[in-house]
Amino acid sequence: MSECQAIREQVLDFVRDRLSEPERARVARHLETCAECSRIFERERAVDRALGKRPTYAMPSSLRARLAAQIAPAKPKRSWARSAAILAPSLAGALLVLLLVRTWATPNQELISEAVNDHLRVLYAEHPVEIESGGIHQVKPWFTGRLDFAPAVTFSGDDEFPMLGGAVGLFVDRKAATFIFKHKLHTISLFVFRSDGLSWPLRHNGSLGPLASTSSHVRGFNTLLWKDGDLGYALVSDVDASELQRLALKISAH
Repeated sequence: MSECQAIREQVLDFVRDRLSEPERARVARHLETCAECSRIFERERAVDRALGKRPTYAMPSSLRARLAAQIAPAKPKRSWARSAAILAPSLAGALLVLLLVRTWATPNQELISEAVNDHLRVLYAEHPVEIESGGIHQVKPWFTGRLDFAPAVTFSGDDEFPMLGGAVGLFVDRKAATFIFKHKLHTISLFVFRSDGLSWPLRHNGSLGPLASTSSHVRGFNTLLWKDGDLGYALVSDVDASELQRLALKISAH
């Protein structure tokens, strides 16, 4: 494992002050000399701060009561009626956790959540663009030597979806090419990455020409996921789903 890879695995722990003093000193020294790792650190810190501001909500009493009523027996026997009354709220909470796990801890949602989090890193980064766009023929060569694959993107942007530029990012456990587009006042992130070893959804709910795609709406953002050969693509923004689809068609028609 290279020094940069080792440091990037510790970046989030560094941001959240969970490293020992020697480890913190080692990461800090590396960030002072490595511009790419430093940019990744800034993105992680910005997102961590932003997500830390999200409010938390208690379970509504009406929902707690409904869950308790569904779990508790209709006519409990006297011998264990008191036990059922005591256990019902705990069981209701456990049921809610199981429901949330079934809803969110699926391969589909894991990739979608990763895409949304990476888009937030773009939004909150002080300098999200590492190479300004002069067209795709200027942006794509910049990735040479910075990635272990060649991002297959030929769309340079147009009047409707101008390309701002690109950057190197991370998607799950691998490097990704990040292309940043605009649509009116909206920022759109395109992440291109190696698709091998990732758990892709078995079911798709759309298509981009001959390519199957999966669209979703999570935390206020629309996402589109698709694969083309050995590469995976994730498009994320708060634009309307139809507008995101139009951009995805332009990107995928290479």
